[in-house]
Order: sequence, then C-alpha cells, then structure tokens
Amino acid sequence: MQALLHAIAQALPGADAERLFHGRGGLHAGAEAWTLDWFPPCWVLSSFEPVAEAQLESLAQALAERWAQVGDGTPLTWLYHCRQVGHEERAAPRLMAGHLPEPHAVGEDGARFLVHLTRGQNHGLFLDMREGRRWLRRLAPRKVLNLFAYSCAFSVVALQAGAEKVLNVDMSPGALALGRRNHLLNGVDDGRAQFLAHDVFNSWGKLTRAGPYDAVLLDPPMMQKGSFVAEKDWPRLMRRLPSLVAPGGHALLALNSPKLRPAFLLDAMAREAPELQFVERLANPPAFADVDEDRSLKVLIYRRASA
Repeated sequence: MQALLHAIAQALPGADAERLFHGRGGLHAGAEAWTLDWFPPCWVLSSFEPVAEAQLESLAQALAERWAQVGDGTPLTWLYHCRQVGHEERAAPRLMAGHLPEPHAVGEDGARFLVHLTRGQNHGLFLDMREGRRWLRRLAPRKVLNLFAYSCAFSVVALQAGAEKVLNVDMSPGALALGRRNHLLNGVDDGRAQFLAHDVFNSWGKLTRAGPYDAVLLDPPMMQKGSFVAEKDWPRLMRRLPSLVAPGGHALLALNSPKLRPAFLLDAMAREAPELQFVERLANPPAFADVDEDRSLKVLIYRRASA
C-alpha cells in the first residue's frame, strides 16, 4: 500500500475529474488492487479485494493530511468502494467523510457531466475514455451514431463540436435519462440529439434508415448477461458497419477486456467489415498506464474510403 500512500501525498487534484492512481495497471508492486479517482470535490478510493478497517483508517489520515495542504478550505470528502466480484460490499460504495453535491457534476475539457458516486458500479463518466472523446471533438463529425450510449458523454462532445445530428442508442432508459440531463447541463438540448431506448441488435433497420453516419461509436459493456458477450457479439456489430458508416466516415471501437488483445478486434474487422480500414489505436490517458498495454482499454479507429 506504500505506493498508494505516496501517490496520495503527491496528488494535485485539479478542476476536472481524473484518475490519480492506477494500481490496476500493474506498475506498482503490492498495490495492484487499488485505484484513486478525483470527482471534484470527492476522492474515490476503490479496491478490488477486501480491505481491513485499519488500512482504511491509514488511508483516511493520508487523504486528510493531503487535503489540508491542497484543498480549498472545505471539509474532506471521500468515498470507498470495494469492487471485488462476489464480495458483499461490491455494490455498496461507502461515503466515508464529507458530503456530495446533489446534483453532482464534474468537468472535462469544458464539458460538464453528472455523476452518481454512491450508486452501482459505474459512476456516470468513464475516465479512461477521455482520449476517445477528445478524438471525437477534433473530428467534429456532422452526423453521429452513438451505440451503447450510456450517459451520452460522446453525444455532448459531438454536439459541442458542431454535430448536426446525434442518435444515442442504449437499452437502459435510466442511462438515457441521465444522458438527457447531461445535454441540458451543457446547453445542447436543442433538438439535434435523439435518444432510443432500444436493443441495438433489434434496431438495425431503424438505424440504417436514419444513416449513414460520419462517425459511429461502439463502446459496449465488456460482458453483460443477456445483453452482450464480446466474443459472440462483436462480429455481429462489425458486419453492420459498412451499411452505417458513410463514405469517408469513421468508426470508433472500444474494448475494455484484459483477456482480449487488440488482434481480436483487428482480425474480426478484417473478416467482417473489410470495407473499413484501420487508422490508429488511440493512446490511453497517461494516468491509466499499464505494464501490458494490450490488456488495457483498446480504442481503435477505422475509416471507410471516400466514394
């Protein structure tokens, strides 16, 4: 745990949400179970194995000391989340000190996103996808299809960059409701975005008729029982891309599975959608560095040739 304590002692949390320590990357021996995130004004400490209360007390003291040095004079706010699969605390993040704002919005590159730190496994904004959102902002596509949209962060960024139309698709009405609030929060609730609470695999006709799109974004869950299994369902997605991506358009494919290497996507795309050509793999944010980058988040960019 010494590496984590050292990271806390050196942390300089800024105005935007960010990862401060990524033990999961395997670069800090003995701290592989830990991550530390900053969702202003809250530190979020997560462990993928059970932690003794004495350890939490040591970490609480370290956070309090650092906050006294770099804080803004408000009381320390921090949350602990045990994420070990099968552990009784896995779905119950604990607010250890302070108070969370309600609603709670955090910033990234001039955008604002609502988060819900004490509910469920996902907080509302995936910090490791930051470079994907930056890529989309630079691309500034006119027409966008956002599949597995979750809280619609990609949509907000696309609209801020000047998109004329974004179609957000997700099975969860709750996720899309949060997405609508994100659009309102950023002043892009102006009719350019649509929200479909549909199963992607049962909606190809509707999605194809509304296309083609200058950018198609695919960031499905790693595995979701009854909804998505990577090995089976990625090829099903890929073979639809040629009918969805406009000539000269792009597709972003995101895979967050440590057991599936980049070759899984590269080989499947070559087989299922040869009309699209590989462009690049986006680098992950430096805070998410991994001893083996091929097991970390993989974000691949493809382009369809111009007509």
